[in-house]
Amino acid sequence: MSGRVRVKICGLTRMEDVRAAVDAGADAVGFVFVPGTPRAVTMEVAASLRRAVPPFVSAVGLFVNADPELVRETVQAVRLDVVQLHGEETPDVASACGRWARVIKAFRVRGPETLREMPAYDAVADAYLLDAYVAGAHGGTGARFDWDLAVEAKALGKPLILAGGLKPENAAQAVARVGPFALDVSSGVEWSPGIKDAGLIARLLDAVRISSGLWPSHP
Repeated sequence: MSGRVRVKICGLTRMEDVRAAVDAGADAVGFVFVPGTPRAVTMEVAASLRRAVPPFVSAVGLFVNADPELVRETVQAVRLDVVQLHGEETPDVASACGRWARVIKAFRVRGPETLREMPAYDAVADAYLLDAYVAGAHGGTGARFDWDLAVEAKALGKPLILAGGLKPENAAQAVARVGPFALDVSSGVEWSPGIKDAGLIARLLDAVRISSGLWPSHP
C-alpha cells in the first residue's frame, strides 16, 4: 500500500465528537442532512458544529435525494466543502450540486451491476463512495459488502472512498485489501447512533496510520 489513506468521521451530532475526530487526526467530518434518520442534524446545529472544524479539515454534508436548492442553501449556511450524495441522484443533480461544492457520489453495492452505474457520473463526481446495500436504508447500517468489488471500482480512475461496517478492528484490513483513497466511518466508532466514542475514533485513526506506514499518535 502506497500513500496515505484519509479518514472521514461521519454522522456527527455533538461538539465533543467533532473535537474528538479533529484531535485524532481525521481529514474530514460529516454531517447528515436526512430528516428522520438517527444522525440527522439541522442546518443551525451543523453550522454551530462547523465552527469547531479547523482549516485543512473538510466539512462534508450528506444528502439523500434532496432538492439541489436545499443543498445549495445548506452548503452556504453551514460552509460545507463537500456534498455527499447518498441516494438515487441523477448525474444532472450531481452536476447542479457541483456548482456549490465538490461532489462525492455514493453507491450502495448490490453486486457487479452497481459498478456499471458509476461511469455515468464520471464528469460530475469528484470521488466515488461505495457502501453496503441494505434494503430501506441509505447508509449508517454497519453492514459490509464484497471488498473485491471496491478493488475493481478503483479501475474507474476516481478517488475511491470505502464505507460500510468499518471499525478499529478491520480498518487495517480494509486499507491493505482495497487501498482506497479514504475510509468513511460512522457506526463503527459509536456508542449509539450519533453518539461517538473518542477512544474508538483514536484507535481507528491509529490503525489506518499503521497500515499506511505511519506511526500512530495515540499509543
